[in-house]
Amino acid sequence: MAIRLYADNACDLDQEVLNKLNVGLFYMPVTIKDRTYRDRLTIEPPEFYRLISEPGVVPTTAQITPIEYQKEFEKIIRETDDDIIYIAFSSGLSGTYQSACIARDMVAPDRITVIDSKSASVGYGLTVIRAARAIAAGKDKSAVIAEIEDNISRIQHIFIVGNFDMLKKGGRVSAASAALGNLLNIKLILHFVDGFIVPLEKVHGLKKAKKRMLEIMDERGEDIPNQLIGINHSNDYEGALEIKRLIEEKFGCRDFVISEIGAAIGSHVGAGTYSVFFLTPSGSVKTPKICI
Repeated sequence: MAIRLYADNACDLDQEVLNKLNVGLFYMPVTIKDRTYRDRLTIEPPEFYRLISEPGVVPTTAQITPIEYQKEFEKIIRETDDDIIYIAFSSGLSGTYQSACIARDMVAPDRITVIDSKSASVGYGLTVIRAARAIAAGKDKSAVIAEIEDNISRIQHIFIVGNFDMLKKGGRVSAASAALGNLLNIKLILHFVDGFIVPLEKVHGLKKAKKRMLEIMDERGEDIPNQLIGINHSNDYEGALEIKRLIEEKFGCRDFVISEIGAAIGSHVGAGTYSVFFLTPSGSVKTPKICI
């Protein structure tokens, strides 16, 4: 029996990559100046960052509704004999996982598996890539799910927030804290803990922040030179290439996925954000949530 793999646009993988992997995509709505877009479907990252650079513009995101999932799931179940695996944006950041579980229960619980990635952006995308490769290799459903679970339990997200403006707009820091942080050129390094964004360190200056990011990779990673490393950026491709070069020089890595942060994630971190994604050793206590 074939497996149909789905993700949503919060994985921040380019459409060309998803097409090659045969991954279907659900699109999260983003509202900017009273107009609603579908991230990576009706608005691409460059246009998004242009719009939010205007004074006073605060984008908002919404979860994908159960009805949207239901329609697509019913179509696949009705027209094919395929089983469905949907890997969802972290339930700690969005209600999409819960929406998909509701739709699964309404359509065909025995043929649809919904998995909480507990991840975002290319960290989430690396799990999708691993799942797609497992399916292409002919692995059965239980083996594919095991690969997904392993990746989710080990994936690391280390990211630098470029400035405090978007955090201030979203109410995550006070105006005074934002002004002081920008004035002192403080860069926040954050990471994910069980699907939630958690501050990790404060560093003075972007150069030092990037250096510290690689040190954390060295501290937490396993067999880094032989991994597929994820890198993303918001509105600074050259900055992402610099991080790639630093990783190549430090670890000898040769396999990368580089992508621009789309509107779904960019609505919360803004321009000037950089992330790296990699795997830690096995044995993490982080367990994915699965509707199975």
